[in-house]
Amino acid sequence: MEIPVIKVNPAMAKQKLIDESKLGFGVYMSNHMFKLDYTAEDNWHNPRIEPYAPLQLYPAAAILHYAQEAFEGLKAYRSKKSEILLFRPWENIKRMSRTCGQLCIPAYPEELVYDAMKQLIIVDKDWVPSSPGTSLYVRPNIIATEPFLGVRPSNEYLLYIITGPVGPYYPEGFAPVKIMVEDTYIRAAPGGIGESKTAGNYAASLKAQVEANEKGFNQVLWLDGRERKYIEEVGTMNIFFKFKDELVTAPLGGTILPGITRNSIITITKDMGLNVQERQITIDEVIDKIRSGELEEVFGSGTAAIVSPVSVLHYKGQGYEISDGQTGPLTQKLFDQLIAIQYGEAEDPYGWMEIIT
Repeated sequence: MEIPVIKVNPAMAKQKLIDESKLGFGVYMSNHMFKLDYTAEDNWHNPRIEPYAPLQLYPAAAILHYAQEAFEGLKAYRSKKSEILLFRPWENIKRMSRTCGQLCIPAYPEELVYDAMKQLIIVDKDWVPSSPGTSLYVRPNIIATEPFLGVRPSNEYLLYIITGPVGPYYPEGFAPVKIMVEDTYIRAAPGGIGESKTAGNYAASLKAQVEANEKGFNQVLWLDGRERKYIEEVGTMNIFFKFKDELVTAPLGGTILPGITRNSIITITKDMGLNVQERQITIDEVIDKIRSGELEEVFGSGTAAIVSPVSVLHYKGQGYEISDGQTGPLTQKLFDQLIAIQYGEAEDPYGWMEIIT
């Protein structure tokens, strides 16, 4: 579908950061955005690409009071041939639809949004960086915009997509991180919306994250909300444990994000011949296997960091070192393989990458 494009006035256009080593993550935004409106009378309508600009919302807009929102995050990569590639983008479109269903947001036209996302990236293709470890982050978002104060689903929404060049999620890049196991606060509980990419889930994680950062840790590892003993996920990642005889990650049970990178790692490691298990695992089992030497590696997975090695788990006042504080061989192999596929430098046996220009 051809979507109307209003180009930014060259005099008002933002300039790209020339030194890509200083990009950081989530700091810079490209020059254009996609918008799509919804009203109960007209359904989804008025698709357009226009200059990146502040949103206009009423102070009583539902998103500001009741957090009715669904969002996604994915990346566009520039290959050495200067092709621009997306990693499993349709999975993000489908996952955002599932989040909408959980939050009573009307189903949006998936094909239209999918095409619009690619057109937006092409409009701002010069913003896709080319340095190793960099990419264009793509953020689709849906917010409730009807001005009312009352607990019910909104009758008006705005779907928009913004993009911006990013470097590694962690300033230190691909390096082992230290994680604090959280056993005081909870982020999600069975029967809730813990598996959704929505604002409330991330707001609920902030206090524990800030406290962990103040103590010198990069991230928080969440335990289940009922018994506080089963491992769930890290603040921004799913998590994997490599034992001598199996690779284990928490099962999808409604309280953790069904990560696209998580799914990709499960696929790859099964093809490697590893015994991959999605099962409940307690923090006590993990600590016991660290002490016995059966735990070989721990790593997180997610769109932002791709694969992130874990060097320390801190639990109940004690730190437990993983892999002698170094990146394990499986972690390194998975990172290298995924990065090579995403940048078009290796064979893509799964058909995950889409070349858009």
